[in-house]
Amino acid sequence: MKTDSLKLIQDLSNANGISGFEDEVLEVARKYIGDSLDVKEDTLRNLYCTPKNQIENKPVVMLDGHTDEVGFMIQTIKNDGTMKFIPIGSWFAQNLGSQRVRIRNSDGDYIKGVVASKPPHFMNPSERNTVIEITGMVIDVGAVSKEEVTQKFKIEPGAPVVPEVTFEFNPMNKVMIGKAFDDRLGCACVLDTLTQLQGSDLNVKLVGSLSSQEEVGLRGAKVAAQTIRPDIAIVFEGTPSDDNFTDASIAQGAMGKGPQIRHRDSSMVGNPRFIKFARDIAKKENIKFQDAVRENGGTNAGNIHLSNTGVPTIVIGIPVRYAHTHYCYSSYNDYTEAVRWAVAILKNIDKDIIAEF
Repeated sequence: MKTDSLKLIQDLSNANGISGFEDEVLEVARKYIGDSLDVKEDTLRNLYCTPKNQIENKPVVMLDGHTDEVGFMIQTIKNDGTMKFIPIGSWFAQNLGSQRVRIRNSDGDYIKGVVASKPPHFMNPSERNTVIEITGMVIDVGAVSKEEVTQKFKIEPGAPVVPEVTFEFNPMNKVMIGKAFDDRLGCACVLDTLTQLQGSDLNVKLVGSLSSQEEVGLRGAKVAAQTIRPDIAIVFEGTPSDDNFTDASIAQGAMGKGPQIRHRDSSMVGNPRFIKFARDIAKKENIKFQDAVRENGGTNAGNIHLSNTGVPTIVIGIPVRYAHTHYCYSSYNDYTEAVRWAVAILKNIDKDIIAEF
């Protein structure tokens, strides 16, 4: 598997896959993997990727990235042909008005629609000064009746909905724009790291996990950790960038300033000994990085580090501007440095170091 990283990120970003509907993302991953790795899929749609011919009696390292993206689900179809919907994952309602979306119909085709609400022409003064919540919005595909939606467009309640966005790359500053960077960037990191380490004589055994349903409760990772039973884990995440609304002196997720290592969030206090080892490796390899101490949020590390008898886990994040919206910005250099960091960690770690964690 020789990976064109930018094309891999593009294809993963463009793939449709809210929580529970990650199949298209796995198809992209399988295409890039080919027969270079041993691949297994479980019924929760976790994809396990293992290098061939590894020695079994070595510590197991789990490399994780989650495949699902935030999106929506059709709840009901109204008589006028518009559709009520619910969020899948965390959204801020003010980011949604007039945005385009894709709805998967019963044939598996994607129908384009628009997130709509009452036009301002028909609002009273009180309504105009009120934030419209998702419960006050609908998705409109241009139909005029419920029958047209169900019979012509073949859209039914329960249909998954994703943002209508196509990946782009700006070569002038090496910045990517697209949807679902949380966490298709992490998925690409898993595959890239495994690719770069193919044929390496490591002191650990690697298992990649492209985990499902992170955005609705870290569910896939819980099953994946029980399946893999790792000794340690590295979680790759597209993390929210804070550089464009925080003073530069205290920003911890600045785009273009390198990957993050996360010390804590609501789901985990990072293993300080593993964090120190990772930071020392970064300094030795001249990898620019950022330290993140998050008050809120969480990642798959929350479930992974509590599995088995406890799993030392670190989170390597690629800063993403406007995560959990239609359009995300991220630096390609931050991405490549995240992979380089993980590769260096895995080349330098062994069972004696792990025993000290």
